[in-house]
Amino acid sequence: MTLRVRFWGTRGSIPTPGARTVRYGGNTPCTEVRTDEGWLIILDAGTGIRELGRDLLTRTNGAPIEGDIFLTHAHWDHIQGIPFFAPIFGRGNHFTIWGSESLEKSVDQIVRDQMNPVVFPVTFEELDATIDFRSLAAGTRCEGTGYEVTAFAVQHPGGALGYRFTEPGGRGGALVYISDNELGAHPRYGSPGDWREQLLEFVRGARIL
Repeated sequence: MTLRVRFWGTRGSIPTPGARTVRYGGNTPCTEVRTDEGWLIILDAGTGIRELGRDLLTRTNGAPIEGDIFLTHAHWDHIQGIPFFAPIFGRGNHFTIWGSESLEKSVDQIVRDQMNPVVFPVTFEELDATIDFRSLAAGTRCEGTGYEVTAFAVQHPGGALGYRFTEPGGRGGALVYISDNELGAHPRYGSPGDWREQLLEFVRGARIL
């Protein structure tokens, strides 16, 4: 599988614009991935997704935009760009937002809550795009449009996942995306004793990590 990858945000916690972050930019996490067929996969939805949205509108020139958005977890820096992602305001656009099954709230509720009128002026119900929500459990493997994705539970508060993307059937070179993750053993996560070995196996052979 040939994957095209572009980073739109690489920072953690808060956006950090300024002279010291010019090389990689100051936006929080967002990565654009394209499959062989051109299908759009978005990894995390930090503030970088705002610029990605503008670019998508320019590239598509009015044509419908659709794709999958995979959230590693729901900490603020990984979701704070969603309300500013312009394509979700466009009728005819269609996105599926994926998140961990182990979140304390469903990914659906989390996204709706951050657009509650108390904290944001535009409600989720006012969006014109079609937005679906799906949850993934650790160890789950499922197929999308021209790709297969497997989820892995990493060690980070709040129920975080890593993702491994391959061709359907697991063929070809893989892309593995893991953001926040603590490698040391810690009782708070209740990870199995061989968790580190499982992590190594999950990333083994990846063309892009």
